[in-house]
Amino acid sequence: MVRAPEQDLAAPATASLSPAALLVELRPKQWLKNGALLLPLLYSLRLTEPEALARAALAFLSFCCLSSAGYVFNDLRDLEADRLHPVKQARPLAARALPVSAGVGAMVLLGLLAALIGAQLGRTFLATCALYLAISVSYSLWWKHIVLIDLFGISAGFVVRVVAGAVAVNVGVSPWLYACAILGSLLIALGKRRSEVLNLRNLATAHRPALEGYTVEFLDQLMMMVSAASIMAYSLYTFLGEFQPKNNLMMITIPVVLYGMFRYLYLTKVRGLGGSPEELLLGDRALASAVAVFVLLSGAILYWSLLRP
Repeated sequence: MVRAPEQDLAAPATASLSPAALLVELRPKQWLKNGALLLPLLYSLRLTEPEALARAALAFLSFCCLSSAGYVFNDLRDLEADRLHPVKQARPLAARALPVSAGVGAMVLLGLLAALIGAQLGRTFLATCALYLAISVSYSLWWKHIVLIDLFGISAGFVVRVVAGAVAVNVGVSPWLYACAILGSLLIALGKRRSEVLNLRNLATAHRPALEGYTVEFLDQLMMMVSAASIMAYSLYTFLGEFQPKNNLMMITIPVVLYGMFRYLYLTKVRGLGGSPEELLLGDRALASAVAVFVLLSGAILYWSLLRP
């Protein structure tokens, strides 16, 4: 039996401002996604330059503020729908542990901080911030309610992060890296939708109308297509991408990427996880280890090749 949203939680009608609740509402674990901003720094071989490091750090901090503002906006929009979700109903705003006024104030303050920090990196970076904000808001308002378009809305946020990282350190990015970012983020989005369709069951359409257009079988087919394309794109990038070693040594990382993708597919398809990608990464040691090995190995190969006489 499904209870009415107002009966879901025995929370008071009004809530006092709790710093702990506010921190949870900002979803700091989601800041892991902003690691995409650091990819251009790594792959353009500018990791050893103090100025580039400082600019990348500012870009990361700006997007952490901006993305948290977007999450608060989304939660304010989806209060009633989140109260039907077995996990999202525990979010501070949905659970009435944080007053709506505090959420609005935090959203505005974070937006201002993101703009102030981003201004240090120039107008072009601010333009990417505005683009990310436009995508985030339009996703919350429209895109997430449209079948298939919602997947590209999630993917667009990751791609803009890569663009912002490149703008911050004043480098170009190989088209192959963009292709890998698009395909990888689509795979994450598909895993997220699959988990929602599978775990929410009859509540899926009440939580998000677009879920009515998905079935587990259809999402599985899309995941297989995107997985195959991702592997091909990354494999080609290891020897066709700009700044790649002439000896094609980056191809050593392909098995690590394969294992990480296989592990993600296992977690989403066999164990039915994937609704929260950041929780998946932080909670699964094998997947986290694959990501760590990939970053360290690819960094070592790139910079070892750079330092060779």
